[in-house]
Amino acid sequence: MVFSSESFLFLFLPLFLGVYYLTPVRFRSYPILLGSYVFYAWWRVDFLGLLFLTTVFTYLVGQKIAQHRGTQRGKAYLTLGVVGCLGVLGVFKYLNFFIDSFAALVGTDAAGLGVHWQLILPIGISFYVFQALSYLIDVHRGDATADAGFVDFAAFIALFPQLIAGPILRYKDLEDQFRERDHSVELFCDGLARFLIGLGKKVILADAVAPLADLAFATENPGMALAWAGAVAYMLQLYFDFSGYSDMAIGLGKMMGFRFLENFRFPYISRSITEFWRRWHISLSNWLRDYLYISLGGNRKGAVRTYLNLMTVMVLGGLWHGANWTFVLWGFWHGGLLAAERYLGWDRRAASHWYALPLTLFFVLIGWIMFRATHFGEAFEIYGGMIGLNGFMGDREVWLSVTRESMTLAFIAAGVVFIEPRLHAAYGDADIQISGSGVAVANPALQITATFMVLIIGAFTVLKLAEQSFSPFLYFQF
Repeated sequence: MVFSSESFLFLFLPLFLGVYYLTPVRFRSYPILLGSYVFYAWWRVDFLGLLFLTTVFTYLVGQKIAQHRGTQRGKAYLTLGVVGCLGVLGVFKYLNFFIDSFAALVGTDAAGLGVHWQLILPIGISFYVFQALSYLIDVHRGDATADAGFVDFAAFIALFPQLIAGPILRYKDLEDQFRERDHSVELFCDGLARFLIGLGKKVILADAVAPLADLAFATENPGMALAWAGAVAYMLQLYFDFSGYSDMAIGLGKMMGFRFLENFRFPYISRSITEFWRRWHISLSNWLRDYLYISLGGNRKGAVRTYLNLMTVMVLGGLWHGANWTFVLWGFWHGGLLAAERYLGWDRRAASHWYALPLTLFFVLIGWIMFRATHFGEAFEIYGGMIGLNGFMGDREVWLSVTRESMTLAFIAAGVVFIEPRLHAAYGDADIQISGSGVAVANPALQITATFMVLIIGAFTVLKLAEQSFSPFLYFQF
Protein backbone atom coordinates (compact mmCIF):
# COMPACT_ATOMS: atom_id res chain seq x y z
CA MET A 1 0.00 0.00 0.00
CA VAL A 2 1.34 3.42 -0.93
CA PHE A 3 0.07 6.88 -0.07
CA SER A 4 -0.78 7.60 -3.71
CA SER A 5 -3.06 4.56 -4.08
CA GLU A 6 -6.84 4.51 -3.99
CA SER A 7 -6.79 1.80 -1.31
CA PHE A 8 -4.86 4.08 1.03
CA LEU A 9 -6.68 7.33 0.26
CA PHE A 10 -10.24 6.03 0.22
CA LEU A 11 -10.11 2.95 2.44
CA PHE A 12 -7.24 2.71 4.90
CA LEU A 13 -6.80 6.39 5.84
CA PRO A 14 -10.49 7.22 6.49
CA LEU A 15 -10.96 4.04 8.54
CA PHE A 16 -7.78 4.63 10.52
CA LEU A 17 -8.57 8.26 11.30
CA GLY A 18 -12.09 7.33 12.31
CA VAL A 19 -10.89 4.68 14.76
CA TYR A 20 -8.06 6.92 15.97
CA TYR A 21 -10.27 9.88 16.88
CA LEU A 22 -12.95 7.65 18.44
CA THR A 23 -10.33 6.15 20.76
CA PRO A 24 -9.77 7.93 24.10
CA VAL A 25 -6.64 10.10 24.00
CA ARG A 26 -4.60 8.05 26.48
CA PHE A 27 -5.14 4.86 24.44
CA ARG A 28 -4.38 6.25 20.96
CA SER A 29 -1.06 4.46 20.67
CA TYR A 30 -3.07 1.25 20.24
CA PRO A 31 -4.79 2.22 16.96
CA ILE A 32 -1.47 3.70 15.77
CA LEU A 33 0.29 0.39 16.37
CA LEU A 34 -2.51 -1.74 14.94
CA GLY A 35 -2.98 0.53 11.92
CA SER A 36 0.77 0.62 11.25
CA TYR A 37 1.01 -3.16 11.36
CA VAL A 38 -1.95 -3.49 8.98
CA PHE A 39 -0.31 -0.93 6.69
CA TYR A 40 2.97 -2.89 6.69
CA ALA A 41 1.32 -6.30 6.38
CA TRP A 42 -0.52 -5.07 3.27
CA TRP A 43 2.83 -5.58 1.51
CA ARG A 44 3.88 -8.91 3.08
CA VAL A 45 2.57 -10.44 6.30
CA ASP A 46 5.65 -12.57 6.92
CA PHE A 47 8.05 -9.62 7.17
CA LEU A 48 5.80 -8.04 9.77
CA GLY A 49 7.28 -10.64 12.10
CA LEU A 50 10.78 -9.26 11.48
CA LEU A 51 9.60 -5.74 12.32
CA PHE A 52 7.96 -7.01 15.51
CA LEU A 53 10.99 -9.05 16.62
CA THR A 54 13.31 -6.09 15.97
CA THR A 55 11.02 -3.92 18.07
CA VAL A 56 10.91 -6.39 20.98
CA PHE A 57 14.69 -6.87 20.90
CA THR A 58 15.36 -3.12 20.85
CA TYR A 59 12.88 -2.42 23.62
CA LEU A 60 14.30 -5.09 25.96
CA VAL A 61 17.92 -4.11 25.30
CA GLY A 62 17.01 -0.45 25.82
CA GLN A 63 15.60 -1.32 29.25
CA LYS A 64 18.86 -3.01 30.19
CA ILE A 65 20.97 -0.10 28.91
CA ALA A 66 18.92 2.30 31.03
CA GLN A 67 19.30 0.12 34.13
CA HIS A 68 23.09 -0.01 33.76
CA ARG A 69 23.81 3.36 32.17
CA GLY A 70 27.35 4.53 32.74
CA THR A 71 28.72 1.09 33.58
CA GLN A 72 30.61 -1.53 31.61
CA ARG A 73 27.53 -3.70 31.62
CA GLY A 74 25.55 -0.85 30.08
CA LYS A 75 28.14 -0.53 27.32
CA ALA A 76 27.99 -4.28 26.77
CA TYR A 77 24.20 -4.11 26.33
CA LEU A 78 24.63 -1.20 23.92
CA THR A 79 27.11 -3.27 21.90
CA LEU A 80 24.65 -6.17 21.88
CA GLY A 81 21.86 -3.91 20.66
CA VAL A 82 23.92 -2.26 17.93
CA VAL A 83 25.29 -5.58 16.69
CA GLY A 84 21.82 -7.12 16.73
CA CYS A 85 20.20 -4.29 14.75
CA LEU A 86 23.06 -4.07 12.26
CA GLY A 87 22.93 -7.85 11.95
CA VAL A 88 19.30 -7.67 10.82
CA LEU A 89 20.21 -4.99 8.28
CA GLY A 90 23.35 -6.84 7.18
CA VAL A 91 21.63 -10.15 6.54
CA PHE A 92 18.51 -8.95 4.76
CA LYS A 93 19.99 -6.02 2.86
CA TYR A 94 23.63 -6.91 2.20
CA LEU A 95 24.07 -10.70 2.29
CA ASN A 96 23.08 -11.07 -1.37
CA PHE A 97 25.45 -8.22 -2.25
CA PHE A 98 28.40 -9.78 -0.42
CA ILE A 99 27.78 -13.19 -2.00
CA ASP A 100 27.48 -11.75 -5.51
CA SER A 101 30.56 -9.56 -5.03
CA PHE A 102 32.66 -12.48 -3.77
CA ALA A 103 31.44 -14.69 -6.61
CA ALA A 104 32.40 -12.04 -9.17
CA LEU A 105 35.82 -11.71 -7.53
CA VAL A 106 36.54 -15.43 -8.02
CA GLY A 107 35.09 -15.44 -11.54
CA THR A 108 31.75 -17.14 -11.01
CA ASP A 109 28.24 -16.32 -9.82
CA ALA A 110 26.12 -17.12 -6.78
CA ALA A 111 24.94 -20.41 -8.29
CA GLY A 112 28.56 -21.34 -8.91
CA LEU A 113 29.17 -20.97 -5.18
CA GLY A 114 26.24 -23.26 -4.46
CA VAL A 115 23.88 -20.44 -3.48
CA HIS A 116 20.50 -20.91 -5.15
CA TRP A 117 18.43 -18.39 -3.22
CA GLN A 118 18.06 -14.64 -2.96
CA LEU A 119 16.83 -12.90 0.18
CA ILE A 120 13.95 -10.48 -0.34
CA LEU A 121 14.66 -6.97 0.96
CA PRO A 122 12.02 -6.11 3.59
CA ILE A 123 10.48 -2.77 2.74
CA GLY A 124 11.44 0.07 5.08
CA ILE A 125 14.10 -1.96 6.92
CA SER A 126 16.77 0.75 6.56
CA PHE A 127 14.52 3.30 8.22
CA TYR A 128 13.19 1.33 11.17
CA VAL A 129 16.60 -0.18 11.96
CA PHE A 130 18.17 3.30 12.04
CA GLN A 131 15.38 4.46 14.36
CA ALA A 132 16.04 1.50 16.64
CA LEU A 133 19.78 2.23 16.66
CA SER A 134 19.29 5.90 17.49
CA TYR A 135 17.00 4.93 20.38
CA LEU A 136 19.60 2.60 21.91
CA ILE A 137 22.40 5.15 21.52
CA ASP A 138 20.28 7.98 22.93
CA VAL A 139 19.30 5.90 25.95
CA HIS A 140 22.99 5.11 26.52
CA ARG A 141 23.91 8.80 26.24
CA GLY A 142 21.05 9.85 28.51
CA ASP A 143 19.36 11.84 25.73
CA ALA A 144 16.24 9.66 25.88
CA THR A 145 14.57 7.62 28.60
CA ALA A 146 13.45 4.02 28.49
CA ASP A 147 10.32 4.81 30.46
CA ALA A 148 7.82 4.30 27.66
CA GLY A 149 5.48 1.35 27.72
CA PHE A 150 5.97 -1.28 25.03
CA VAL A 151 2.92 -0.19 23.04
CA ASP A 152 4.13 3.43 22.82
CA PHE A 153 7.61 2.31 21.79
CA ALA A 154 6.31 -0.18 19.23
CA ALA A 155 4.02 2.52 17.82
CA PHE A 156 7.05 4.80 17.46
CA ILE A 157 9.08 2.19 15.54
CA ALA A 158 6.15 1.25 13.29
CA LEU A 159 4.57 4.71 12.87
CA PHE A 160 3.10 4.24 9.39
CA PRO A 161 3.42 7.78 7.99
CA GLN A 162 7.22 7.42 7.90
CA LEU A 163 7.69 3.64 8.18
CA ILE A 164 8.46 2.95 4.52
CA ALA A 165 10.57 5.92 3.39
CA GLY A 166 11.22 8.24 6.30
CA PRO A 167 11.93 10.78 7.53
CA ILE A 168 14.09 8.96 10.06
CA LEU A 169 12.56 9.75 13.44
CA ARG A 170 14.29 9.76 16.80
CA TYR A 171 12.50 8.70 19.93
CA LYS A 172 13.97 11.60 21.92
CA ASP A 173 12.17 14.03 19.57
CA LEU A 174 8.80 12.28 19.94
CA GLU A 175 9.06 11.05 23.53
CA ASP A 176 7.01 13.91 24.98
CA GLN A 177 4.53 13.79 22.09
CA PHE A 178 3.67 10.17 22.85
CA ARG A 179 2.85 11.23 26.39
CA GLU A 180 0.85 14.29 25.37
CA ARG A 181 0.19 16.04 22.06
CA ASP A 182 -2.28 18.53 20.66
CA HIS A 183 -5.25 17.59 18.52
CA SER A 184 -7.14 20.41 16.85
CA VAL A 185 -9.09 21.19 13.72
CA GLU A 186 -6.46 23.76 12.75
CA LEU A 187 -3.58 21.30 13.06
CA PHE A 188 -5.54 18.63 11.22
CA CYS A 189 -6.25 21.03 8.33
CA ASP A 190 -2.61 22.07 8.18
CA GLY A 191 -1.68 18.39 8.01
CA LEU A 192 -4.23 17.71 5.29
CA ALA A 193 -2.89 20.62 3.24
CA ARG A 194 0.68 19.39 3.62
CA PHE A 195 -0.39 15.88 2.63
CA LEU A 196 -2.17 17.10 -0.50
CA ILE A 197 0.82 19.20 -1.54
CA GLY A 198 3.08 16.17 -1.17
CA LEU A 199 0.63 13.99 -3.08
CA GLY A 200 0.61 16.57 -5.87
CA LYS A 201 4.42 16.58 -6.01
CA LYS A 202 4.39 12.82 -6.45
CA VAL A 203 1.49 12.34 -8.84
CA ILE A 204 1.57 15.53 -10.92
CA LEU A 205 5.32 16.19 -11.15
CA ALA A 206 7.44 13.16 -10.22
CA ASP A 207 5.37 10.59 -12.11
CA ALA A 208 5.08 12.90 -15.13
CA VAL A 209 8.85 13.32 -15.64
CA ALA A 210 9.67 9.68 -14.78
CA PRO A 211 9.10 8.34 -18.36
CA LEU A 212 11.72 10.73 -19.74
CA ALA A 213 14.29 9.57 -17.16
CA ASP A 214 13.41 5.91 -17.74
CA LEU A 215 13.76 6.35 -21.50
CA ALA A 216 17.23 7.89 -21.25
CA PHE A 217 18.58 5.24 -18.90
CA ALA A 218 17.05 2.40 -20.94
CA THR A 219 18.51 3.67 -24.24
CA GLU A 220 21.86 2.29 -25.32
CA ASN A 221 24.32 5.03 -26.23
CA PRO A 222 21.88 7.96 -25.87
CA GLY A 223 22.59 11.17 -27.74
CA MET A 224 23.61 14.35 -25.98
CA ALA A 225 20.09 15.82 -25.90
CA LEU A 226 18.47 12.67 -24.49
CA ALA A 227 21.27 12.04 -21.97
CA TRP A 228 21.02 15.55 -20.53
CA ALA A 229 17.20 15.56 -20.63
CA GLY A 230 17.01 12.17 -18.91
CA ALA A 231 19.55 13.08 -16.23
CA VAL A 232 17.77 16.34 -15.40
CA ALA A 233 14.40 14.55 -15.46
CA TYR A 234 15.66 12.01 -12.91
CA MET A 235 17.07 14.82 -10.77
CA LEU A 236 13.61 16.38 -10.68
CA GLN A 237 11.79 13.07 -10.30
CA LEU A 238 13.85 12.02 -7.29
CA TYR A 239 13.34 15.34 -5.53
CA PHE A 240 9.60 15.58 -6.04
CA ASP A 241 9.08 11.87 -5.34
CA PHE A 242 11.02 11.82 -2.09
CA SER A 243 10.20 15.31 -0.80
CA GLY A 244 6.58 14.61 -1.73
CA TYR A 245 6.62 11.48 0.42
CA SER A 246 8.19 13.44 3.28
CA ASP A 247 5.51 16.13 2.94
CA MET A 248 2.82 13.46 3.11
CA ALA A 249 4.45 11.85 6.14
CA ILE A 250 4.71 15.19 7.95
CA GLY A 251 1.12 15.99 7.00
CA LEU A 252 -0.19 12.64 8.25
CA GLY A 253 1.74 13.17 11.46
CA LYS A 254 0.01 16.51 12.00
CA MET A 255 -3.36 14.90 11.35
CA MET A 256 -2.50 12.60 14.29
CA GLY A 257 -1.14 15.43 16.46
CA PHE A 258 2.57 14.74 15.85
CA ARG A 259 5.10 17.31 14.69
CA PHE A 260 7.92 15.72 12.71
CA LEU A 261 11.09 17.58 11.83
CA GLU A 262 11.50 18.80 8.26
CA ASN A 263 13.32 16.50 5.84
CA PHE A 264 13.89 18.87 2.90
CA ARG A 265 14.73 22.56 2.69
CA PHE A 266 14.88 23.41 -1.03
CA PRO A 267 18.11 21.48 -1.77
CA TYR A 268 18.35 22.60 -5.39
CA ILE A 269 19.03 26.20 -4.42
CA SER A 270 22.22 25.14 -2.58
CA ARG A 271 25.45 26.91 -3.44
CA SER A 272 27.76 24.16 -2.19
CA ILE A 273 27.65 20.42 -1.61
CA THR A 274 27.99 21.11 2.11
CA GLU A 275 24.85 23.25 1.97
CA PHE A 276 23.12 20.65 -0.18
CA TRP A 277 23.50 18.07 2.58
CA ARG A 278 22.04 20.51 5.08
CA ARG A 279 18.96 20.69 2.88
CA TRP A 280 18.60 17.19 1.35
CA HIS A 281 17.25 14.23 3.39
CA ILE A 282 17.96 16.20 6.55
CA SER A 283 16.98 13.38 8.89
CA LEU A 284 19.59 11.06 7.33
CA SER A 285 22.27 13.79 7.21
CA ASN A 286 21.73 14.57 10.89
CA TRP A 287 21.68 10.87 11.79
CA LEU A 288 25.00 10.23 10.04
CA ARG A 289 26.51 13.32 11.66
CA ASP A 290 25.32 12.61 15.21
CA TYR A 291 25.83 8.86 15.37
CA LEU A 292 28.65 8.17 12.91
CA TYR A 293 30.70 11.25 12.04
CA ILE A 294 30.97 12.50 15.62
CA SER A 295 31.62 8.98 16.92
CA LEU A 296 34.51 8.65 14.45
CA GLY A 297 36.03 11.83 15.86
CA GLY A 298 34.40 14.42 13.62
CA ASN A 299 36.78 17.30 13.01
CA ARG A 300 38.49 17.01 16.38
CA LYS A 301 41.49 14.90 15.32
CA GLY A 302 43.18 16.95 12.64
CA ALA A 303 42.53 17.77 8.99
CA VAL A 304 43.49 14.41 7.48
CA ARG A 305 41.30 12.49 9.94
CA THR A 306 38.43 14.92 9.23
CA TYR A 307 38.62 14.26 5.49
CA LEU A 308 38.79 10.52 6.11
CA ASN A 309 35.76 10.72 8.40
CA LEU A 310 33.80 12.62 5.75
CA MET A 311 34.67 10.02 3.13
CA THR A 312 33.80 7.14 5.44
CA VAL A 313 30.45 8.60 6.45
CA MET A 314 29.40 9.35 2.87
CA VAL A 315 30.47 5.94 1.56
CA LEU A 316 28.50 4.22 4.31
CA GLY A 317 25.63 6.62 3.61
CA GLY A 318 25.76 5.58 -0.03
CA LEU A 319 25.78 1.91 0.90
CA TRP A 320 22.82 2.54 3.23
CA HIS A 321 20.80 3.51 0.15
CA GLY A 322 21.39 0.20 -1.58
CA ALA A 323 23.56 -2.88 -1.85
CA ASN A 324 25.23 -1.95 -5.12
CA TRP A 325 28.68 -0.67 -6.04
CA THR A 326 27.06 2.29 -7.80
CA PHE A 327 25.93 3.58 -4.41
CA VAL A 328 29.45 3.14 -3.04
CA LEU A 329 30.84 5.24 -5.90
CA TRP A 330 28.10 7.83 -5.33
CA GLY A 331 29.17 8.00 -1.68
CA PHE A 332 32.82 8.44 -2.70
CA TRP A 333 31.78 11.25 -5.06
CA HIS A 334 29.97 13.22 -2.37
CA GLY A 335 32.54 12.42 0.30
CA GLY A 336 35.31 13.68 -1.96
CA LEU A 337 33.38 16.86 -2.76
CA LEU A 338 32.70 17.54 0.93
CA ALA A 339 36.38 17.01 1.78
CA ALA A 340 37.48 19.27 -1.10
CA GLU A 341 35.07 22.03 -0.04
CA ARG A 342 36.30 21.84 3.52
CA TYR A 343 39.93 22.03 2.37
CA LEU A 344 39.23 25.02 0.10
CA GLY A 345 36.86 26.75 2.53
CA TRP A 346 34.37 26.86 -0.33
CA ASP A 347 31.21 26.66 1.77
CA ARG A 348 32.08 29.99 3.43
CA ARG A 349 32.86 31.76 0.13
CA ALA A 350 30.23 30.21 -2.16
CA ALA A 351 27.59 32.91 -1.64
CA SER A 352 29.81 35.55 -3.25
CA HIS A 353 30.16 33.69 -6.57
CA TRP A 354 27.42 33.76 -9.22
CA TYR A 355 28.45 30.35 -10.55
CA ALA A 356 28.18 28.57 -7.17
CA LEU A 357 24.56 27.49 -7.74
CA PRO A 358 24.94 26.04 -11.27
CA LEU A 359 28.23 24.41 -10.31
CA THR A 360 26.63 22.74 -7.28
CA LEU A 361 23.68 21.54 -9.35
CA PHE A 362 26.08 20.11 -11.92
CA PHE A 363 28.00 18.15 -9.26
CA VAL A 364 24.73 16.87 -7.77
CA LEU A 365 23.48 15.88 -11.24
CA ILE A 366 26.63 13.91 -11.99
CA GLY A 367 26.16 12.03 -8.73
CA TRP A 368 22.48 11.31 -9.36
CA ILE A 369 23.35 9.53 -12.61
CA MET A 370 25.43 6.97 -10.73
CA PHE A 371 22.70 6.82 -8.05
CA ARG A 372 20.08 5.94 -10.68
CA ALA A 373 22.14 3.52 -12.75
CA THR A 374 21.80 -0.21 -12.11
CA HIS A 375 25.47 -0.76 -12.98
CA PHE A 376 28.56 1.24 -13.90
CA GLY A 377 28.13 0.63 -17.62
CA GLU A 378 24.69 2.24 -17.66
CA ALA A 379 25.99 5.31 -15.86
CA PHE A 380 28.95 5.74 -18.19
CA GLU A 381 26.66 5.46 -21.22
CA ILE A 382 24.81 8.51 -19.91
CA TYR A 383 28.08 10.31 -19.17
CA GLY A 384 29.28 9.50 -22.68
CA GLY A 385 26.07 10.82 -24.18
CA MET A 386 26.31 14.03 -22.15
CA ILE A 387 29.73 14.87 -23.62
CA GLY A 388 28.57 14.11 -27.17
CA LEU A 389 30.18 10.72 -27.84
CA ASN A 390 26.94 9.50 -29.45
CA GLY A 391 26.07 12.64 -31.39
CA PHE A 392 23.58 15.30 -30.46
CA MET A 393 20.24 13.62 -31.13
CA GLY A 394 21.24 9.95 -31.18
CA ASP A 395 18.49 7.64 -32.41
CA ARG A 396 15.75 10.01 -33.56
CA GLU A 397 13.09 7.29 -33.29
CA VAL A 398 13.64 7.15 -29.54
CA TRP A 399 12.35 10.71 -29.24
CA LEU A 400 9.01 9.68 -30.72
CA SER A 401 8.11 8.02 -27.40
CA VAL A 402 8.59 11.28 -25.48
CA THR A 403 5.21 12.87 -24.89
CA ARG A 404 4.52 16.58 -24.98
CA GLU A 405 2.97 16.31 -21.51
CA SER A 406 6.15 14.82 -20.07
CA MET A 407 8.35 17.56 -21.54
CA THR A 408 5.95 20.33 -20.47
CA LEU A 409 5.71 19.07 -16.91
CA ALA A 410 9.49 18.67 -16.77
CA PHE A 411 9.81 22.42 -17.46
CA ILE A 412 7.08 23.15 -14.90
CA ALA A 413 8.84 20.95 -12.32
CA ALA A 414 12.12 22.81 -12.92
CA GLY A 415 10.28 26.09 -12.37
CA VAL A 416 8.64 24.85 -9.17
CA VAL A 417 12.08 24.00 -7.73
CA PHE A 418 13.01 27.70 -7.78
CA ILE A 419 9.55 29.10 -7.02
CA GLU A 420 8.98 26.84 -4.00
CA PRO A 421 11.25 28.80 -1.61
CA ARG A 422 9.40 32.03 -2.46
CA LEU A 423 6.06 30.36 -1.81
CA HIS A 424 7.27 29.23 1.60
CA ALA A 425 8.55 32.72 2.34
CA ALA A 426 5.14 34.15 1.45
CA TYR A 427 2.98 31.60 3.25
CA GLY A 428 5.10 30.86 6.31
CA ASP A 429 8.64 29.60 6.79
CA ALA A 430 7.82 26.28 8.45
CA ASP A 431 5.38 25.10 5.78
CA ILE A 432 2.44 26.34 3.78
CA GLN A 433 -0.24 27.13 6.33
CA ILE A 434 -3.95 27.29 5.55
CA SER A 435 -5.17 27.70 9.11
CA GLY A 436 -4.36 29.42 12.34
CA SER A 437 -1.82 27.08 13.93
CA GLY A 438 1.94 27.33 13.72
CA VAL A 439 3.39 30.22 11.74
CA ALA A 440 0.59 32.41 10.46
CA VAL A 441 0.30 33.36 6.82
CA ALA A 442 1.08 36.94 5.87
CA ASN A 443 -2.53 38.11 5.57
CA PRO A 444 -6.09 36.74 5.10
CA ALA A 445 -5.90 37.18 1.32
CA LEU A 446 -2.89 34.89 1.14
CA GLN A 447 -4.65 32.45 3.44
CA ILE A 448 -7.63 32.25 1.08
CA THR A 449 -5.32 31.91 -1.91
CA ALA A 450 -3.38 29.11 -0.22
CA THR A 451 -6.60 27.25 0.61
CA PHE A 452 -7.80 27.59 -2.97
CA MET A 453 -4.46 26.38 -4.36
CA VAL A 454 -4.39 23.33 -2.12
CA LEU A 455 -7.95 22.38 -3.08
CA ILE A 456 -7.08 22.65 -6.77
CA ILE A 457 -3.94 20.52 -6.28
CA GLY A 458 -5.97 17.91 -4.40
CA ALA A 459 -8.73 17.74 -7.01
CA PHE A 460 -6.29 17.57 -9.93
CA THR A 461 -4.23 14.90 -8.18
CA VAL A 462 -7.27 12.67 -7.65
CA LEU A 463 -8.12 13.00 -11.34
CA LYS A 464 -4.56 12.05 -12.30
CA LEU A 465 -4.68 9.05 -9.99
CA ALA A 466 -7.78 7.79 -11.74
CA GLU A 467 -6.06 7.69 -15.14
CA GLN A 468 -2.54 6.45 -14.34
CA SER A 469 -1.11 3.09 -13.38
CA PHE A 470 0.56 2.11 -10.11
CA SER A 471 3.79 4.02 -9.42
CA PRO A 472 5.75 3.20 -6.24
CA PHE A 473 7.90 5.76 -4.45
CA LEU A 474 11.59 5.63 -5.41
CA TYR A 475 12.85 5.42 -1.83
CA PHE A 476 10.85 2.24 -1.17
CA GLN A 477 13.79 0.33 -2.68
CA PHE A 478 16.21 1.69 -0.08
